[in-house]
Amino acid sequence: METASTRRPTPPSASSSPDMNGEHAPPNTEGTSAAPDAAGAEASPAAAAAPADGKLPRNHFTVIALLLVAAFVVILNETTMGVALPPIMEHFGVSAGVGQWLTTIFMLMMAVVIPMTGFLLQRLGTRGSFLIAMGLFTAGTALAALAPTFGVLVLARVIQACGTAVMLPLLMTTVMNLVPPSRRGRFMGNVSLVIAAAPALGPTMSGALVEPLGWRGVFGVMLPIAAVSLILGALMVKDVSERSRQKLDLPSVPLSALGFGGLVYGLSAMGEGGGAPVHPAIPIGLGAVVLALFTLRQIRLQRTDDALMDMRAFRAPGFSRALAAMSVAALGMFGALILLPLVLQEAMDLDPLSTGLIVLPGAISMGLLGPVVGGWYDRVGPRPLVVPGSVLTVLSMLGLSTVEPDSSWLLVLASHVVLCLGLSMMFTPLFTTALAGLTPALYSHGSAALNTVQQVAGAAGTALFVALFSARSESLAEKGVPAAESLTGGAQLAFLVGAGVLVAGFLIGLTLRRPEGAAPAVTGGH
Repeated sequence: METASTRRPTPPSASSSPDMNGEHAPPNTEGTSAAPDAAGAEASPAAAAAPADGKLPRNHFTVIALLLVAAFVVILNETTMGVALPPIMEHFGVSAGVGQWLTTIFMLMMAVVIPMTGFLLQRLGTRGSFLIAMGLFTAGTALAALAPTFGVLVLARVIQACGTAVMLPLLMTTVMNLVPPSRRGRFMGNVSLVIAAAPALGPTMSGALVEPLGWRGVFGVMLPIAAVSLILGALMVKDVSERSRQKLDLPSVPLSALGFGGLVYGLSAMGEGGGAPVHPAIPIGLGAVVLALFTLRQIRLQRTDDALMDMRAFRAPGFSRALAAMSVAALGMFGALILLPLVLQEAMDLDPLSTGLIVLPGAISMGLLGPVVGGWYDRVGPRPLVVPGSVLTVLSMLGLSTVEPDSSWLLVLASHVVLCLGLSMMFTPLFTTALAGLTPALYSHGSAALNTVQQVAGAAGTALFVALFSARSESLAEKGVPAAESLTGGAQLAFLVGAGVLVAGFLIGLTLRRPEGAAPAVTGGH
């Protein structure tokens, strides 16, 4: 691959033509001409250069494989703290409210950094972004494994989160740049494995490591894997698209941080069930107001291609609808992820290891089905997958809403597996559909928007499920209902409302169609 040019994109007045809404479309900053598809979206030069039989060149396949492994490691780390938190609290002598910051600060930093990744990927390129992401994650993991104080451990989680926030948009953008449209579904299936299966596997892995190795073992096992990924990436990852000299709009940075950070912090505080320094409504309201200001500023800046997050991605065919359906799916996934361990351990009296083993089959099935669903998407498009997938998620929530303290754990296992299968049938088609209508210049911004919304939706799902669970459980307890029945009563309400929310995914799925220019798959190749 040629190294990236550092030429600043030509202003729209000189190099781009007005789109159907009267604004200038983003210029092709790739440095290579690319033929537009039937929807007017340009094919990525790297993807357009793929062989006619659809095979992916070995060097491109290697880059994507490295990014997949690295992304799996960093996303897996996101959900390991749930099981490791009690021994950490005991080791440092901190309360549950203080210990919870290890999770809250990670989500908060992800929400702050991800919106900036569209700018970062275009400015640093593929190689620079990878080295920054894995370098930060590796450094944060090493610091966490050796942390002498709780404050240092929190700092390590901040550093880890900054690296994690860059990695997933980088992976999505690279797939869109390197993989021809006819094979994107299969490769995006591997991306959905990272997004969906890795967080689900985090608690299981953490539970298996904490017992024999202690809480430091969680970070100690990840450290060599992260270090090897960093070294291999430094040797093998090259730029796959040209860099631009887009200048950083300084006012957009605090607007983004306060807007998205305020929303996620407020929603996380609601999910923690009280005890926050300020009422959750304050950061949520402030975040919403600041986010509106951020959006208005980006719309103005995108006229000169200086937006931190280019909002023209939302006008691409199918992007907003796929994004909305993905938000619903993420809300359901993270809500169930936070509530199931509480039900299994507190109401059904199972130990952490048993809890991890019960949710393991679902996580494995989600991971294995991701690439398969991607292959189906390449052949049939999004609607035949998203619609039945959303039906499965609704049925699984209805099944979980019947759990009682004396219910068989097999009911929970079966319902969770059905939920994971349904989510797997949704995530891959939705990610691929959302990004397929974008021009290459908007891939990084679209990926940033997808991952930002997923973080917000995840926080919202956690807040919704925990708030319903807590309110109903406390109400039943006040009426004299035994503790276990009160807890399952709260869970039943949360899962029932979750089923209702997931119906929206079904309705949106009915409106989806394959983006123009996304050809059916070609057999053969990687």
